[in-house]
Amino acid sequence: MSIYKGKPAEVNQPIEQVYSKISNIGAYQDKLESLPAEAREKLGDVRFTDDAIIINTAPVGEICFAVTERHEPNLVRLAAKQSPVPFGIAIHLEATSPEATRISSEIDVDIPAMLRPMVGGKLQEAADKFSELITVFFA
Repeated sequence: MSIYKGKPAEVNQPIEQVYSKISNIGAYQDKLESLPAEAREKLGDVRFTDDAIIINTAPVGEICFAVTERHEPNLVRLAAKQSPVPFGIAIHLEATSPEATRISSEIDVDIPAMLRPMVGGKLQEAADKFSELITVFFA
């Protein structure tokens, strides 16, 4: 397994409030639809259901990340369904003060060592973008 850690981002909200929003994935669809067209375009083809994030990317197609673990108030873990390789995302929360929370994401994927140089950069970019995606909803 290879792990790609996204750049941490900080939001000015208490950890309990951030966890509540992150663990309620379905609420993001309404927020996504209320974003300006430019912001939605930057995020790409993403949809949210009550317990899943669905991302459509070329050339892979549609990947569904379903919630597999919730540990209040600091972890939400998702796993890819119908993926050609085992693939997961963990969202870690850390209170940096009573009114601020650090969010970091981690992508865990099982790819052969010979493919890591070809796809590692894209996976690191995806991990960074995932943290950014989450913070967009808290801005």
